[in-house]
Amino acid sequence: MNELYKTGGAAALALVALSLLQLVAFMISPPPYEGGALEWFALFQESWLKGLLAFELLMVIYVLVSIPLTLALYFSLRQTSPSIMILYLVFSLVGVVAFIAARPAFEMLSLSNRYAAAATEAQRSILLAAGEAMLATFDGTTFQVSYYLGSLSGVLVSIAMLKSRLFSKGTAILRLLSSAFDFGILVPAVGIYISIFSVLFLLVWDILVARQLFRLGRGERNAL
Repeated sequence: MNELYKTGGAAALALVALSLLQLVAFMISPPPYEGGALEWFALFQESWLKGLLAFELLMVIYVLVSIPLTLALYFSLRQTSPSIMILYLVFSLVGVVAFIAARPAFEMLSLSNRYAAAATEAQRSILLAAGEAMLATFDGTTFQVSYYLGSLSGVLVSIAMLKSRLFSKGTAILRLLSSAFDFGILVPAVGIYISIFSVLFLLVWDILVARQLFRLGRGERNAL
C-alpha cells in the first residue's frame, strides 16, 4: 500500500505539470474554438503537434495519470468513509472514460490528413461533415458528464477528507472550493473566467495531497 501512496503522490505532482504544460500550449497556439472543422483541419495541417495539443491531448494524458491518485485517495480514506469513497471511485473512473471519448484528437488528425488528400469536392464535404461531428462531441454530452462527475467527485473526496485525520481541513476546503468554482462555467459571459479559480485551487490541492501521500508512503499517519 505504501507504494500506491507514493505513486499517487507522484501522479498528483504530474497533474500539476500537465496542467501548466497545457496552459502554455494554449498560449503558444490558441485553439480555434470559435471556428469549425475547416479551421481545425488547417491547424492540424500547419502542425500535427499543435493540433493535438489544441485538441487537449495533454488533458487526455492528465485524466489517465489521475487514476493512480484516485486509487491512492480511495484506499487512504475508505475506512472512515466507505460509501462516499466508493461513489468517488466510480464517479472518477467514469469521468475519465467520458473525457477520453470527448477528446478524439487522433481521429481529428486522421480526418484532417484525409481532407488534405481528398481529390474531389464530394470527398471533402463528407470529411468536413465528419469533422463537425467530432467537434460536436468536444463539448457534448460525454464532456458534460466528465466535467460534472469530476466536480461531484471533488465534493465527495472533500467530505471524506473532513471526516478523516489523514488530511487537513484546509486541504479538503481547497477541493470544495475548486468544485464550487467549476460550476461558475454556467454563468453567462464571465463563466470561463470564474472557472479559472477552480484550476488554481486544484493545483494547490494537488501539491498538498502529493505531500501527504508521500508521507503516508513513509508510514507517517498524521495530517498536515
